[in-house]
Amino acid sequence: MIASAQTDVGKVRLENQDSFRTGEFPGGVFAVVCDGMGGAAGGSVASSVAAAVFAEEVERLCADGLPEGEAGDVMISAAAKANEVVYAKSQEDPALSGMGTTIVSAMITGGHLYIAHAGDSRAYLYSDGALKLLTKDHSVVQSLLDSGYITPEQAEHHVYKNLITRALGTEPEVPVDFNIYSIGEGEYVLLCTDGLTNYLKNAKIANIIKNNGIDGTAQILVRAANDNGGGDNVTAVVFGKQ
Repeated sequence: MIASAQTDVGKVRLENQDSFRTGEFPGGVFAVVCDGMGGAAGGSVASSVAAAVFAEEVERLCADGLPEGEAGDVMISAAAKANEVVYAKSQEDPALSGMGTTIVSAMITGGHLYIAHAGDSRAYLYSDGALKLLTKDHSVVQSLLDSGYITPEQAEHHVYKNLITRALGTEPEVPVDFNIYSIGEGEYVLLCTDGLTNYLKNAKIANIIKNNGIDGTAQILVRAANDNGGGDNVTAVVFGKQ
C-alpha cells in the first residue's frame, strides 16, 4: 500500500482517542480514521474498536476483490457492523455508557475513490497543488452554516464547533454518507481528524503534500499541527493508488 499514517495525542490532551487502520484487498486499498468521544476511557475504546471492526469487515467482504458495483454496500455494511459493536459495548459496561466515534473511510480501486463517513472527521482529495474537501461535517456548526445563520469565518471559532450530530456507537443504527469520485495518478487522499484541520489551513496542508508526496507526509502534517498549537489529538492518513 502506498500510504503514510500518523496519530498523536497533541500538546494538551492526556489521552489519544483517535484511531486509524489501513489495508489492502485484491485490486485495491482502504483506510479508516476515527475520533472518539465519551468519558475517560470511552473515546479511545470507541475509536479503536470502530476502526478495527471496519477494517476487518472490509477485508472479509473484499477477500476476493471488491464486487463490481458494491463499494457502497461494503463500506456501509462495515460501518454498520462497527456501530453495532461499539453500541453493544457501551450498553454492557456502565463506564463506557454514551461513548461514540466519528468515522471517515476511503477505498481506492482502479480509477475510483469511494468515501463513507459520519461525524466531522474529513476526507480530502489532493490534486494539482490544491486540496478539495470531499465530505460534509455532521455537526451543529455545519447545520448553522447550511442555514445561513453564520459565516464560514464565524464557524472557525464558534462556541459549538466541537458538537457533532452523528457518530457511531451512540444509537442502534446510524446513517453513513457515501460518495463516489474519480482519482488519477499523482492525486492523493487525506483522511484526518479535526485535530489537523483546526490547526492547519488547507493551503498549508496542500503545500506539505505538494513538497513531500506521500512518504512521511502524515508525520509532517501531524508535527505541523502540534507546532501550531496541538490542542487536540491529531491523526492523518495520506494514500494513493497502488
